[in-house]
Amino acid sequence: MRKLTIICITLVAIILAVYMQTGNHGFLSYDDPAYVTGNPHVSSGITGNNIRWAFTSVEEYNWHPITWVSHMTDVQLFGMNPRGHHLGNVMFHSVASVLLLVLLFRTTGSLWQSSFVAALFALHPLHVESVAWVAERKDVLSALFWFLTLLLYAEYVTKQKFWLYFCALFSFVLGLMSKPMLVSLPLVMLMMDYWPLGRFRQDKMELCHRHLAGRVLVSIKEKIPFLVCSLLSGIVTIYAQNKGGATRSFAEIPFILRLENALIAYVKYIINTFWPHDLAVLYPIPLSFELWKVAGSLLALLLMSAAVIRFGRRFPYLPVGWFWFIITLIPVIGLLQVGSQSMADRYMYIPMTGILIMVAWGTPDLLKKLQHRETILALLVGAVIVASVALTWHQLGYWKDSITLYRHTLHVTRGNFLIHDNLGIELVENGDMDAGMQELHEALRINPNLASGHFNLGIAFDRKGDLDSAIHEYQESLRIAPKAKKVHNNLGIAFARKGELDAGIDIFQEALRINSHDAKAHENLGIALEQKRMHAINPPVRGNE
Repeated sequence: MRKLTIICITLVAIILAVYMQTGNHGFLSYDDPAYVTGNPHVSSGITGNNIRWAFTSVEEYNWHPITWVSHMTDVQLFGMNPRGHHLGNVMFHSVASVLLLVLLFRTTGSLWQSSFVAALFALHPLHVESVAWVAERKDVLSALFWFLTLLLYAEYVTKQKFWLYFCALFSFVLGLMSKPMLVSLPLVMLMMDYWPLGRFRQDKMELCHRHLAGRVLVSIKEKIPFLVCSLLSGIVTIYAQNKGGATRSFAEIPFILRLENALIAYVKYIINTFWPHDLAVLYPIPLSFELWKVAGSLLALLLMSAAVIRFGRRFPYLPVGWFWFIITLIPVIGLLQVGSQSMADRYMYIPMTGILIMVAWGTPDLLKKLQHRETILALLVGAVIVASVALTWHQLGYWKDSITLYRHTLHVTRGNFLIHDNLGIELVENGDMDAGMQELHEALRINPNLASGHFNLGIAFDRKGDLDSAIHEYQESLRIAPKAKKVHNNLGIAFARKGELDAGIDIFQEALRINSHDAKAHENLGIALEQKRMHAINPPVRGNE
């Protein structure tokens, strides 16, 4: 226990030393406004109305009230100072790492393998996105509840005290209310019953298969309340994503393309676990894939799955780790496509643990007959952890501000029209009009039907005083996305500034037909009507023609 405590303290100290630099980072223009800075329910802190909204809202395509309340708490404590929000993520990441360490040690008794997995989880550069991005609070928070649920469940299995079972179920519900990716956790609990909990182990040759089947059935029955919660969470999530218009249709992204992308993404996730390179905030999904990549990925996954099943009886951690990785990625692998990304680093926050388990327990077994095995393993572990710390520290530097992050992403990806769009409007907001408009034009060159690209280009023209071009871009944006309220308001204002009050009034009225609760449209319509009234009372003085 003393060794475990020292390792936990050391792990937290290293996490803080590496991630404390995020305290000097700002908010990003990508998703942070939706979750914190531009969200009136969050930015006003904890109130009764805001708490009610958190538990009834499906904004940002999810029902995750615990995440909303967490952000509100940060605002209550730190206001809009990004330092507190960033360090909150670091704190949750640290707790999740310690819980993972304690979970593995309590269930396996292997301190050093458990420490290695926890250290790599804590310090791997693939996890930078989840920790350094304020909007990804849902990742670190849900992982905390994921590992806490498994720890409580393992304690229940060992001690058979039902209050531990109900605590595990309650923790699981809190996790689902942080991020619905926990829907696969009941299946991971079943796998842990096989290893390391050993509930299906046949200790005696005379143990009949009927007894084993009975134990398996009991284990499955235990998971029914968890599975019901997962089902309900999945239904709510699908509803929220459809209501928010985030789900992509099969006409936009065909199923065969999604399947090809999923196969390749699985392999890329494995590669990035062992060789993290060219990490980006957004990986755009291509229009097609080369056949050899799809076939090669499918073959690799099938061979790996066959191998872990073949050696699973002798090395039970192999199938558990492998299918932990495979199953936990299914909700976000893209078969039900939300957004336009082909994959995301943040999606590996929990699934990577399965691969790390395979490596941590498999490497010592692989080197069992090697001389000086302990020394070699110690050197390997030290080298891997030092490399991870260095890469994570370097990767964190790209997250210091939006422009740095977007430029890095464009450097390591191709055809990334959304990031060109984001960088363009960010440059415009910072006064670099020419560079910003160049990025916006590039975004529209790649994707001419990008509604946000036309809208942002309209903003740029508007600020340059070119109202005709601005109106044209706003109209193009509305042609693609006719219900965008911000575009209606900007277009109406542009018409009013040009002196075409009737056209502006029509636009504001159209905005209110779409959304009668749009306060900004009501305000702008009132101003335009008042200007028209004053114009009628005091018409402009005309000279002799």
